Amino acid sequence: MTTLTETSVAGNDDRRDNNRDNTSTLGLTGADQKFMVALDVDGTLVNHDGHMSPGVREAAQAVVAAGHEVMIATGRSLNATLPIIEKIGIDRGYAVCCNGGVTLRLHPELENGYEVIHKATFDPAPALRALRERLPSAKYALEDADGNFLSTERFQDASFGVEAVGVDFHTMLEATAVRVVVFSTENTPEEFTEAINHVGLAGVTYSVGWTAWLDIAAAGVTKASALENLRVRLGFEEHLTVAVGDGRNDIEMLTWAGRGVAMGQAPAEVVAAADEVTHSVQDDGAAHVLRSLL
Repeated sequence: MTTLTETSVAGNDDRRDNNRDNTSTLGLTGADQKFMVALDVDGTLVNHDGHMSPGVREAAQAVVAAGHEVMIATGRSLNATLPIIEKIGIDRGYAVCCNGGVTLRLHPELENGYEVIHKATFDPAPALRALRERLPSAKYALEDADGNFLSTERFQDASFGVEAVGVDFHTMLEATAVRVVVFSTENTPEEFTEAINHVGLAGVTYSVGWTAWLDIAAAGVTKASALENLRVRLGFEEHLTVAVGDGRNDIEMLTWAGRGVAMGQAPAEVVAAADEVTHSVQDDGAAHVLRSLL
């Protein structure tokens, strides 16, 4: 594990040396080397109040302008992701939303500037029934195949990107889901995790957030699975991939990347999955990583 410093990106010199060796076979110079860069949003590009610092924004814009294949990879839904894409200046390329459940292609000639090229849906009923039995007071929300959010108790979160429609629990059971969110205000994170482990969520992929928060996607669907599809599509070598994130839903992505960087405030299991650790989101850790690519 390598920790980044203010003045240098530790471990990056070795990677540059490796890249020089690889570029010799590709006929590229080091300056021509382009990376596929996957960036988490909350806790990485923006702080937990949703604010992106000028330093992070400018560094991200510079990496986009330099011609690297920069893409957002977030648990946020589509409409909550688009403002971040616009803010860092990506007008063409790709983005991964809903923890890998939705993949976008971006281009100025497309209607609204994007199109959905992949959507992974699943039947949420078994997981919802099991969780409801153990966590009856939790709040539940579901993004359906059409991008609508259904929720119990008028549950709303900024990551949804649209206003959730209040429905009864039975209606949620009948929907086809892209993403399911479970949030408990009456349980500690430890109690919440214990309940999830007791239930055993078969047939889905899930990750527990910083608090008593659970994101559920289709089986086998993660940020990493969506990014791997894009890597193959775009023809990037594995060692030319970079990912930056801070949450448990970033673990697969950090392991997938040739250079996986955890934010300074990331939990221990996220740090363990990374190759490097940068500064915290409050200290513009993402900007340090991005500037190392320039």
